Amino acid sequence: MQAFNRLTAVTAPLIRANIDTDAIIPSREMKTVSKTGLADGLFAGWRYTHIGGREPNPEFVLNQAAYAGTQALLGGDNFGCGSSREHAVWALAEYGIRAIIAPSFAPIFHSNCVRNGVLPVKLPAVDIAAIAAWVADDPQQNRVSFDLPAQVVRANDQTYHFDLASEPKEMLLEGLDAIDLTQKHAAAIRAFHQADKFARPWIYDIGGP
Repeated sequence: MQAFNRLTAVTAPLIRANIDTDAIIPSREMKTVSKTGLADGLFAGWRYTHIGGREPNPEFVLNQAAYAGTQALLGGDNFGCGSSREHAVWALAEYGIRAIIAPSFAPIFHSNCVRNGVLPVKLPAVDIAAIAAWVADDPQQNRVSFDLPAQVVRANDQTYHFDLASEPKEMLLEGLDAIDLTQKHAAAIRAFHQADKFARPWIYDIGGP
């Protein structure tokens, strides 16, 4: 997956509580089992004027010229709730979203973000509101900066620290999925396997009589 280090991005406000995965990618838009071909269906229920259509809704933030090239979102509480469909993050990533700031995330959605190169940042709602107000003055000029190594967000000459556990931080910085992360311990796994095979040879005796 694509690694995440630092990013300065046009950031769109989508500050609604409980944005669920069906809003992010409606089930009718899930026409593939791969990670591609989903961007057009991102936020389809809000982004287009008619269900199943592709006529842009001019009131939806991602359709507004001021937010062209959006790579980050400002969200509300419990972002990514609902079903555990990983397609929601696939659609966001394919569209170009690299980071999301919200007061809280649904746990599975948070994990899916990390496993697909999207940085989930938890900040208090009051800070998100302040960032949104600053961005709205000139979205193309007032871009939000994300610094994962330092674990900070910068906007309007303010620095906001966020917490992220060491494992998801490592995965994002190095572009590792769960399998890649396991393979980093391949030597230790082989050593355990050899020691265990010596200590319990009967476990590994799969020969017939």
